[in-house]
Amino acid sequence: MVLISGLPDEVVYDCLIRVKYDQFPTITSVCKGWKSEVELPEFHRLRKNSGYGQKLVAMVQACVASNQGGAAAGVFKCLQSPTYRFTVCEPDSGDWGEFPPISVFPGGSLPMFCQFAAVGTDLVVVGGLDPVTWASCKSVVVYNFMTGTWRRGADMPGGSRIFFGCASDSNRTVFVAGGHDDEKNALRTAMAYDVAKDEWILLPDMERERDECKVIFQHDKLQVIGGYNTEMQGRFERTAETFNISTWQWDCVQEDFLQIAMCPRTCVVGNDRSVYMCHDGNMIKQGFGMWQIVAELPPQVRNPASVTTWHNKLLVIGCLEFGGPHMAYMLNLENNTWSKLETSEKYSGHVQSSCYLEI
Repeated sequence: MVLISGLPDEVVYDCLIRVKYDQFPTITSVCKGWKSEVELPEFHRLRKNSGYGQKLVAMVQACVASNQGGAAAGVFKCLQSPTYRFTVCEPDSGDWGEFPPISVFPGGSLPMFCQFAAVGTDLVVVGGLDPVTWASCKSVVVYNFMTGTWRRGADMPGGSRIFFGCASDSNRTVFVAGGHDDEKNALRTAMAYDVAKDEWILLPDMERERDECKVIFQHDKLQVIGGYNTEMQGRFERTAETFNISTWQWDCVQEDFLQIAMCPRTCVVGNDRSVYMCHDGNMIKQGFGMWQIVAELPPQVRNPASVTTWHNKLLVIGCLEFGGPHMAYMLNLENNTWSKLETSEKYSGHVQSSCYLEI
């Protein structure tokens, strides 16, 4: 198959690997040959190895009302009646943008408290609260960066589930664990979604109930951090459980994983495979079972909403005080220095969650 008549395929590939991520939907619509080529794993490996892969931070972010009161007034208004959409930031260039609305939801807005994870060139959105009825939903929708379109996936199995943890192996599987049902009963159940097969697989139950837990993927294992049981109702614990994919079993509970009993939502895994999180005005890191301070948080993000990690860097998004506009700062882990990422008013709304991917 000739990609462009009169040009060697090597030259065509050299052009295609330089295309910006938001232009891939145009490329894939040119012809079936181009579409099949750029969707191959080999194409993306070549793009990444050649240094043309684009680093992206995707976020579930509240819309900010545009008004004369400034960013703070706009953020306050969105807190009163929040609607969420997907935004994307390129930390290398400082460019911001947003995804097309999801047509399956009223007004195209995302479910409140939905969870999402990146799998290859897909973003998988799971569950949340219906933006109209506020009922918990089991829906799964998948955004493909190559076509710029959304598609429905198989619904989560079992009963209702909200405030669960969610993470992926970045390859083909999204994991869900914990949360609570409609009666506020904390859950021990966990499951995995195979994106390519569009199938759910049940995992063995965790040893403990874990509402509002954090799920990360570390050392090729699934780690479920913190949360609380039904009786505790908001009083977090310090423990964690690890699911071994190779043995399909949960390891023993780590009783003192967290430094103190606290909400673990800012926990992320760095490139050094250490766990980082925000605590008491600092970025801290766990190494050899101990937590140590890495750097003090900038004052403008002392109330962190989300943390994302990639290539020895951390992106912290938060605000100075509750209800204020959200700002973004990057921490270079090679020298532990901060740099501010400029954020326009349009992208200063509350960030519910975030994840990193490279296209």
